[in-house]
Amino acid sequence: MLAVVLTSGGMDSCVTTALAARENDELGLLHVSYGQRTERRELQAFSDIADFYQVDRRLTTSIAHLAQIGGSSLTDRKIEVSRANLESTEIPTSYVPFRNAHLLAIATSWAEVIGAGRIYIGAVAEDSSGYPDCRPEFYRAFEQLIEVGTKPETTIRIMTPVIGLRKSEIARRGVELGAPLHLSWSCYKREDVACGECDSCALRLRGFREAGLKDPIPYATAI
Repeated sequence: MLAVVLTSGGMDSCVTTALAARENDELGLLHVSYGQRTERRELQAFSDIADFYQVDRRLTTSIAHLAQIGGSSLTDRKIEVSRANLESTEIPTSYVPFRNAHLLAIATSWAEVIGAGRIYIGAVAEDSSGYPDCRPEFYRAFEQLIEVGTKPETTIRIMTPVIGLRKSEIARRGVELGAPLHLSWSCYKREDVACGECDSCALRLRGFREAGLKDPIPYATAI
């Protein structure tokens, strides 16, 4: 079985890559930049994770038009990356409108060409920041779209192995699998050292803390 894995370089995608490596014979790792603030650092994390798993089949590409569209603090520097509020039920400023549909479209095109039967994505629903394109129903709908929008002989399943897990469970699973979490990068703001204050850093730090584990990457501060 050949699988395409969307590997952003973050904690969730790192653990998803580890799971995909265990469940498939061969992987193709896909990294998509979209004009985000930490674009270079995330690409480095992707390359490091791909090297760790000795994956030769790699595709790196860009959908920088999402930065031109804007609407997110990750792609528009006029919008401040908000300080984490893990009790908030509002969709945060870091939401990139419909981003995951763009990522899945690229993954589907590549999977159909190389004959991959699965696409893995490290989406998390319960413990995420409330992004609408991280919900299970979004992936069920997109799988139907793949079915009607590809060749009749093409069969591609979307795999979301961590979608129902909390960050603490993902951290534990990563340690169990020997995933290179020390190579991953989750921060929304900085590329030198993780800020420790954005939603992504705060969720990650809380996950490791609740799991009784030490996060292997350094932080400038921690809320």
